[in-house]
Amino acid sequence: MPATLPDSGRRFCFAVRDYDLAATLSSGQAFRWERHGEQWLGVIGRHWVSLVPAAGGITAEVVHVEHDGHWLADYLQTEVDLDTVLGTFPDDAPVRAAVAVCRGLRLLRQDPWECLASFILSSTKQIVQIRQIVRLLCERFGEAIATPPGQAPAFAFPTPDRLAGATEAELRQCKMGFRASYLRAVARAVAEGRFDLESPRVLPLAAARDELLKLPGVGAKIANCVLLFAYGFPTAFPVDVWVAKALRQLYFPRRRVPAARLKRFAETHFGPHAGYAQQYLFHYMRRTANLRNGT
Repeated sequence: MPATLPDSGRRFCFAVRDYDLAATLSSGQAFRWERHGEQWLGVIGRHWVSLVPAAGGITAEVVHVEHDGHWLADYLQTEVDLDTVLGTFPDDAPVRAAVAVCRGLRLLRQDPWECLASFILSSTKQIVQIRQIVRLLCERFGEAIATPPGQAPAFAFPTPDRLAGATEAELRQCKMGFRASYLRAVARAVAEGRFDLESPRVLPLAAARDELLKLPGVGAKIANCVLLFAYGFPTAFPVDVWVAKALRQLYFPRRRVPAARLKRFAETHFGPHAGYAQQYLFHYMRRTANLRNGT
């Protein structure tokens, strides 16, 4: 049972083994988490959340939540059997190396609108820049939410209606540049009912991807990110610069491989949890690059 904290806060303890909270929250799949020592602070929906790794699991503190912690367990995907997922990966040297470095990394299950909007803003940006853009967007257009005494103000992610009513110039003030027109257009499509955020859930992967690709500013990489991180399609395989680099360096060294060949390889080599394998390769490449650079 969750414990009751002062000021209507609640504490949830999730028993889960083999969960690397730092790797999960910093691996480029969500952009609203900030680390303070061992504590991670963020916003999920309309809830301020504190997460801390604990012996045998994760301790979470939230504010003004009257229902149980199922919504948070679903977001964190604590009930996923990681051994089963990893057991489906191909037994090759690159994947073994990625798992050795990143074991405990999990995929989150995010809100489709926030995930879609965030990845539209991610185009050609580094993770630290995306976090800055999302933070500014939430501060200027999101609704303030309750936080514990002494904590900084926090804001919900802006609704499609709110962003649809903003001007492109106002959105550009959040340092998103040309992405402002795409974000506004997609927000209007959702707000006006021309795109149903729930429709991809009931479609096959290819059809769901096609629906997302109709949206302004959404290419294959963004569509696959949303399908994987928000809708939970296990074989969605986003390919960005890091993943393409991983595939070329680790699987096709010293060879010129056409993009179409790389795409077919990604779709067939990594098994029923290919999206998970992709995230391990992505984080592995970033971590090893940081180690080489001494960061």
